[in-house]
Amino acid sequence: MKNARLNFVYAVILLFSAIIISRLAYLQILNGERYLAWAKGQQEIFQPISGSRGEIFLFDKDNLVLSAINKSSKYCYASPRLISDKKDVAEKLSLILEISEESLLEKIENNDSLFLLLKKDLTEEQIGQIVELDLKNIHIGEDIVRLYPNDTLASDVLGFVNQDSKGQYGVEGYWNDILIGKDGWQRIEHGPFGKFFQGDSELSAKGTDLVLTIDKNIQSQAEKLLEKFSKEFKYKSAQMIAVDPKTGRILAMADFPSFNPNNYQDYGSGDLEILQNKNIQALYEPGSVFKAVTMAAGINEGKLTPETTYIDKGYIQILDKRIDNYEDRVWGKSTMTEVLEKSINTGAVFAQSQIDNNVFTDYLKRFGVFEKTGIGLQGEVYSENKEFKKGWAINFATAAFGQGIEMTPLQVIRTYCVFANHGSMPQLYLVEGVRDGDKVQPLENRGEPRQVISKDTADQIVKMLVSVAEIGYSKPARVDGYYIAGKTGSSQISFSALGINKSGYSDQTWQTFVGFAPAFDPKFVILVKLDNPATRSANESATLIFKEMAKYILDYYQIPPDKEI
Repeated sequence: MKNARLNFVYAVILLFSAIIISRLAYLQILNGERYLAWAKGQQEIFQPISGSRGEIFLFDKDNLVLSAINKSSKYCYASPRLISDKKDVAEKLSLILEISEESLLEKIENNDSLFLLLKKDLTEEQIGQIVELDLKNIHIGEDIVRLYPNDTLASDVLGFVNQDSKGQYGVEGYWNDILIGKDGWQRIEHGPFGKFFQGDSELSAKGTDLVLTIDKNIQSQAEKLLEKFSKEFKYKSAQMIAVDPKTGRILAMADFPSFNPNNYQDYGSGDLEILQNKNIQALYEPGSVFKAVTMAAGINEGKLTPETTYIDKGYIQILDKRIDNYEDRVWGKSTMTEVLEKSINTGAVFAQSQIDNNVFTDYLKRFGVFEKTGIGLQGEVYSENKEFKKGWAINFATAAFGQGIEMTPLQVIRTYCVFANHGSMPQLYLVEGVRDGDKVQPLENRGEPRQVISKDTADQIVKMLVSVAEIGYSKPARVDGYYIAGKTGSSQISFSALGINKSGYSDQTWQTFVGFAPAFDPKFVILVKLDNPATRSANESATLIFKEMAKYILDYYQIPPDKEI
């Protein structure tokens, strides 16, 4: 009886062993090539992408508009090693895939792999025709791709998702982990072997939708203006930023020329700088727009007032170095307000000399010259300005009028937010929050504003900047019916910034205008920076672009005039 039971157990074990061996033989021998092709295909083409990567939204006034979405994309692939009649396959597929029969045949004949991509982004009609042919070892696969429905709009802010489904540049790069979801990446494929997914269930990792502060209409207008004026002023590149100075919300951030993130691969053989956002990734010397910072330091320390005077001789000697005014002009007795109105270099040097160098350095630190803005975009840079920190007298003198110190355009506009916001520097931010249904859940720990100068000092600087726009070099920036506060800046581009191994400065210029309106209750600050335009100075170029942009926002927000025309 006992032997009979043992024999039965042995028989059952042998039976199950035979079943398992038969199954393995079926899988590995009879259908081994088929599953190998599937595995090979997963390795070579099905990159790990987020099937539910969070979407990105912009504002259109009070409504949200999609700027980065996920889209299903189907493709056709073959297993050339298993195709017996390659000519027949090429002949039948060529018209459907819109590939010449000769080219398709050559592609199949010269590839002995188990996975060969034939055509991406198939139409529904193409898919139906391929399925109807019922060709062996010709399959349809499905992938999830990132799509940017507004093409180039805000592309330098958004960045893109690369072929490995990882965010590159901008929001896509910086916020990649949030967008893909905390539980990891997953995908669903539809091929000859049905659905394939990672995780315990389909769509196990849900990404987070982000809502940006960018206003689609303001952003679009900024980009249009930079492109429009490029033909007139012939600059190679340019940047524009618009900020709400009270909240720190970025309303627009444009960089010309831009790129289309849907076709980012097309830019691989050219200048990769086009993929970068120069508002945060390129340093420059801001020039005379920085004179307002110098004046603010002197006034805040009680060493200057807007009416303080000095005698301008047209130049100033610092040891063996000479500093001249623009076009070698001599202004004689001038007030500090006139120094800004006429953009007098020697006046800025005088203002800086009234305070201790260490105190001046501390003000530069307060204004954020030596730190990132923390805007939340991949690749933001800043300069430690080591040359300035060496403490040479000439460095402090040139820094007073914005030469010899390096900043990004975003750092520069942040300094003017201080004047427009009663001496307080807001934390600039680009991501409004997380989309939760029809609502936007604000992000926490955005950062508190810091008081840089007193409200009284800021108010005095605003009045001085209004005078610059009313009777000074910034007059072209004026908008009928509104008080504008702002300052021009035209700085020489150093040879080193041009990639030339040579000390000193070239004859090329950066031309900048920063201003805000309405001046005494600002709703926005705008920076316009042009890279070597074919004009002498910023009052002939950047001011005109600012004027059109400011008028657009004033009309768009329906801000009532604060001044008689």
